[in-house]
Amino acid sequence: MDTRGVRGVLFIPAVATLLAVLSLCGLCAAQAAVTWPAAVAHAAQFSPEARIVVLDIASGRLLASSHLAEAGRTLAAPGSTLKPLVLYSLIASGRWDPSRRIACTRKLNIAGRSLNCSHPAADPMDAREALTWSCNTYFAAVGGTLAPGELRTLLEPTGLLSPATFVPAQVTAVLHNPQTPDHSRLAVLGVEGILVTPLELAAAYRWLAIQIAAHPESVAAQVVLAGLQDSASFGMAGAASLGEVPVAGKTGTASPAAGTQTHGWFVGWAPSGAASTGLVSPGQARVVIAVYLPAGHGADAARVGAELLAHSPLRKVER
Repeated sequence: MDTRGVRGVLFIPAVATLLAVLSLCGLCAAQAAVTWPAAVAHAAQFSPEARIVVLDIASGRLLASSHLAEAGRTLAAPGSTLKPLVLYSLIASGRWDPSRRIACTRKLNIAGRSLNCSHPAADPMDAREALTWSCNTYFAAVGGTLAPGELRTLLEPTGLLSPATFVPAQVTAVLHNPQTPDHSRLAVLGVEGILVTPLELAAAYRWLAIQIAAHPESVAAQVVLAGLQDSASFGMAGAASLGEVPVAGKTGTASPAAGTQTHGWFVGWAPSGAASTGLVSPGQARVVIAVYLPAGHGADAARVGAELLAHSPLRKVER
């Protein structure tokens, strides 16, 4: 090396250091821009009509939303998103044996309504598998065991039937107490006799996440958590996994009446992790997300959820 260029030799590392600092600053700025409002804004571009709610599990604080006012005024049948709430409560109270297996022909008609299953042909399912594949036949059997008025008793602790506090002038869930086994079956399937808002459904799944975290060794927690993780990995809510963030969740599809336009739901929490990892520990970014599509199916809502998670602070942490 020509020693006459000492000043230049000294200058090169200085430039390299400066570039490294600038690069680090740019990375920090980019990471700082990864926020829940930004993630929701991206998901809203992907699906402009979607009602989206993101709640912090530990505090219940609203982190971000899209169409929040509409989310507070929208009453819709919850479809299959109701299944894990009912299942958890029944198993936890000893009212349902999760190891019980029920055969499904994928053909189901209740009180004149066709509610055929869309999952692949399968052997008789237990509770975890039925939740993974959202088997209507299985959960119709669950609903048939409920006494008149029991569904309200199961759902009241979840907060599903209580107004959330995020927006003023919001509506409250409607539940018509089922009086016959068929009405109970239809209600547990979330297609008749019950209407909820996206805010209330998000609050109910926050309750479920807290319950699972508080009782990680219970059969109810293990079965429902595994079923929701499987659902959002390879089951009926599998589209949610496209966000590349571990998520536990459930889709739902329903319509105001048979043969009319369907609406779609996806509700869950992320990262899903085992409850023993500290799902609601202070300072951790653990969230419930709820997506409601006024027109569409549950799989469509799960895809919106994936877009949200793919651009969220959780994706930054998981990388």
